[in-house]
Amino acid sequence: MKLLVILGSVRNSTPPAPPRLGMRIALACMEHLQMHHPDLQAQLIDPLDYTLDNIFKPHFAYAAGKAPADLDALARSIAEADGYIMISPEYNHSMSPALAHLLNHFGSSLFAYKPSLIVTYSAGQWGGIRAAAGMRPFLSELGCLPVSAMLHIPKAQEVFTETGTVLPSQDVQRWTAYFHRGFSQLTWWAEAANVQRKSADPHQLIGNFTHSPSQRNAP
Repeated sequence: MKLLVILGSVRNSTPPAPPRLGMRIALACMEHLQMHHPDLQAQLIDPLDYTLDNIFKPHFAYAAGKAPADLDALARSIAEADGYIMISPEYNHSMSPALAHLLNHFGSSLFAYKPSLIVTYSAGQWGGIRAAAGMRPFLSELGCLPVSAMLHIPKAQEVFTETGTVLPSQDVQRWTAYFHRGFSQLTWWAEAANVQRKSADPHQLIGNFTHSPSQRNAP
């Protein structure tokens, strides 16, 4: 199976310090997967690596073969993935606009019938927990329902190094156990959904909304 670790931040300057704090969390997630779920394939998605123009045009709005190549590649990765780790800081008690901007480039049919894990962080004491509250309905509408366990990391700069390794001053076993609960839920649901999709393709059984918003209308 394949999981995408999606970083929801494009900030790459100071202040605040340290820069790209979210990358530490993303690398910590990648390290946990590699150490404890080596049978899974994990891909890190950094929004700075993609063409996201100021004039918003989602991937599905382009004519066939006309979308930017990097968006095409990301659309394929999203469609092929079995689950998602969504990483976000907190902006004004809400999820990162960078994460929403990235995800809104793609239709919900690419994410649907797969689970997600919410991971939030902050440089302060709350760990982005208020962002997580808003992420639940957002991800549910995308179709990648979040598992009940969530990861919240306060004062992340005091927990992880720049490479995503737990700092010596921290309790490594407790952080490993904390990550294990969320990732174990995610991989359990991802495997279950993978088996069921092969048994009965939900895109054929239920259908996707691909033409216009009116497809959602009641009779």
